[in-house]
Amino acid sequence: MHKNPTRTADLMTALGTTMGVANVIMQLTPPEVGYGVLESRVDSGSTFEHPFKRARTTGQYLAVAVQGNDDDAAYVRDALRTVHDQVTSTPDSPVRYSANNPRLQLWVAACLYRFYVDQYEFMYGPLSVSSADAVYADAARLGTTLNVQPDMWPADRAAFEVYWGEQTRELTIDPPVRDMLVSLADLSFLPRPLGRFGTVLHRLFGRQQLFMTKGALPEPFRRAMGFDWTAADDIRYRKAIDRYRRIDRVTPGLLKGYNEVMLAGLRIRRRFGIRVF
Repeated sequence: MHKNPTRTADLMTALGTTMGVANVIMQLTPPEVGYGVLESRVDSGSTFEHPFKRARTTGQYLAVAVQGNDDDAAYVRDALRTVHDQVTSTPDSPVRYSANNPRLQLWVAACLYRFYVDQYEFMYGPLSVSSADAVYADAARLGTTLNVQPDMWPADRAAFEVYWGEQTRELTIDPPVRDMLVSLADLSFLPRPLGRFGTVLHRLFGRQQLFMTKGALPEPFRRAMGFDWTAADDIRYRKAIDRYRRIDRVTPGLLKGYNEVMLAGLRIRRRFGIRVF
């Protein structure tokens, strides 16, 4: 645990390794984002076609956003803009969308900010005012690395809470998007891209991953997904957090080291002209 966090990367914990799918659900709640992923024609970057590649590219984007330099960020912005140019609605789409819509990109960045704050505060309690303010200012890079203009990021934490409240006041998720998200949460999507190995992963880890995903979701999102959650579930989740807290205390710096590996991989690919995204 970083005792006085001032950077987004300082908030990384062992618990965060279980919270990724929950955050994806949050990101994909707006219909324009959910259908954008559901209907995406960019198979090369799809979790449902290439899960390991998607994990790498997401890891590299996050590593750049929280630990990279300005040159890394500029490269990622350009690369993502090119990829997102291909993710647009068709005349048959239920809603109109574009993955380069800055309003939608701001929402994704806001969810990612919550991903980092939630994983830390679930484990160690609320950040101090000074730490929270410093982290929030740093977290703007989650948006600017995703092509969000700096002046779109809410000015301070109070403004962010107003924005977050407005965006989460009434959440609904259409059944086709919900089905896709459930398949991520319980790993039932894995047999398609990974065959028998995916089936084994689903059977071994799917139930626990679904439980941890439900636990990590704020209540409005859990309700929109139609997930049940009992008092007994809450007790069980808190016990799981205790276990991850013990893991976190004996593995200091490990996750920041993972970010360094992701950054090194991105820079090597750039140097040799290998496609990153």
